[in-house]
Amino acid sequence: MLTVPAGAAPAAPTQTTTVCPTGWGSTQKTGTSAATASLVNIRTGRHDCFDRMVFHVPGVGSSKIGYRVAYVSRLYQDGSGNYIPVAGGAVLEVRVAAPSYDPNTGKATYQGKAGKPLPGVNLTGYRTFKDARFAGSFEGDTQIGLGVRARLPFRVLQLPDRLVVDVAHTWGTAR
Repeated sequence: MLTVPAGAAPAAPTQTTTVCPTGWGSTQKTGTSAATASLVNIRTGRHDCFDRMVFHVPGVGSSKIGYRVAYVSRLYQDGSGNYIPVAGGAVLEVRVAAPSYDPNTGKATYQGKAGKPLPGVNLTGYRTFKDARFAGSFEGDTQIGLGVRARLPFRVLQLPDRLVVDVAHTWGTAR
């Protein structure tokens, strides 16, 4: 029970607003490759202002990982041209310049199957991500279809041994 002295009002609860970055845009983003290595894992994470997808390419270190990330009307698999349905209001195609296999042995380094959800990725509860499909690995590139709620701003970051794709929850500045 809250006791308030006569004539005094209880303190109003404070409300904090998370200010989210702006200016990412939704146009295609690309980066050239300075190193080659194989993709071994894809994982996701939820943040206050965005949902994140991380591509783990060990052995690259601080060298750059090539990529092309862009919204597409439909996802078509490289090589075969097969259409891969991806749920969501918009589809972000992510191409990483890293095969999902060992080029020397042909052995898979990432266990994705064409047209199937990404292994180990559960998007339940994500605000922006709705679906994630493995399209395949063709001529040294790995292709992913990321279904998002709507065409929203995104950015691409290079970290040691990782490529990061963040998709904002909104176009606005506050959460």
